[in-house]
Amino acid sequence: MNAPKVNIERPRHRRPPARGRGVTAKPINLALQGGGAHGAFTWGVLDRLLEDERVSFDGTVATSAGAMNAAVMAYGLAEGGREGAKKALADFWRRVSRVASSGPLQPSPFDRMANNRSLQFSPTFLWFDLVSRLMSPYQFNPLNINPLRSVLEQSVDFEVIHRKADLKLFVCATNVRSGKIKVFDHTEVSVDAVMASACLPNLFQAVEIDGEAYWDGGYMGNPAIYPLIYNCDSRDVLIVHVNPMYKPEVPTSASEIINRINEISFNSSLMREMRAIAFVTRLIDEDAASSKRLKRILIHSISADDVMAGLSVSSKLNADWAFLTSLFEAGREHAANWLERNYDALGKRSTVDIQAYL
Repeated sequence: MNAPKVNIERPRHRRPPARGRGVTAKPINLALQGGGAHGAFTWGVLDRLLEDERVSFDGTVATSAGAMNAAVMAYGLAEGGREGAKKALADFWRRVSRVASSGPLQPSPFDRMANNRSLQFSPTFLWFDLVSRLMSPYQFNPLNINPLRSVLEQSVDFEVIHRKADLKLFVCATNVRSGKIKVFDHTEVSVDAVMASACLPNLFQAVEIDGEAYWDGGYMGNPAIYPLIYNCDSRDVLIVHVNPMYKPEVPTSASEIINRINEISFNSSLMREMRAIAFVTRLIDEDAASSKRLKRILIHSISADDVMAGLSVSSKLNADWAFLTSLFEAGREHAANWLERNYDALGKRSTVDIQAYL
């Protein structure tokens, strides 16, 4: 299929001066977490990175909303370069918002008055939250309707990715039967693969691909780092965090407790890989022979715990355009700050303390 060309305006912002003209770009890998509507933060990060010609993109591994961002970016790059990728991402998120605006999950007047970006006073959300705890999606959604599928189909031509994409793309999903991670590479990625990566089991039926059933990739890799280590030349891995590692307040409501459990479990696989990377790094530092056999991975991070920690679980389902664009702008700002502070470290050293993940 061919993704239709549409003209959707991106959020207005001052474009920074072009940088990097005539300078050899430093290649980086991207690791993109999932998080529902909070993935608009990642959109902003990618939008700002695409503007800086001092960096190029070797590979990206992603989960859930991160997988959607990654697939759209890969398609946009293949079709129209950096500007094509920026436009494809903006078009995708505008479509998400437009579909949501005609759906039942809307902020109530009280939510809008509170300006907390949540749906906690929305009667539809409260009903939906209760039903999803008492019934499975096979019961309350027997037709397995997911409007995001049509949005993705309109936004990405996966055949273009298969034929033309230079960006190495890896999408993570969880095999329901085996409990193992499944990584779809750019030759395998499809609408089904991305939908599998974003399939929350309490909301949607498992996605069947070649006789196997898959749930959200966050359970086993949010995202997995190893595909970048084994398949990409660049040693630099930039992790874009959407799920807060640390929250200062202990959750007390049922929904917030469940949300924090999910955040911890979704971050746990990433933390395990960070421990392995820290171990290999220590071997390289302590043993000259190991430095010749092992690959030193340089870890970088863009996160917005200051923003995300203050958002409720229901805000992950809030695709109101004003909310999405506020996350987009936050992502751009955090990416700009990261580039300013850490660009010179690319190819030389990690800019996060890997030991902090231990």
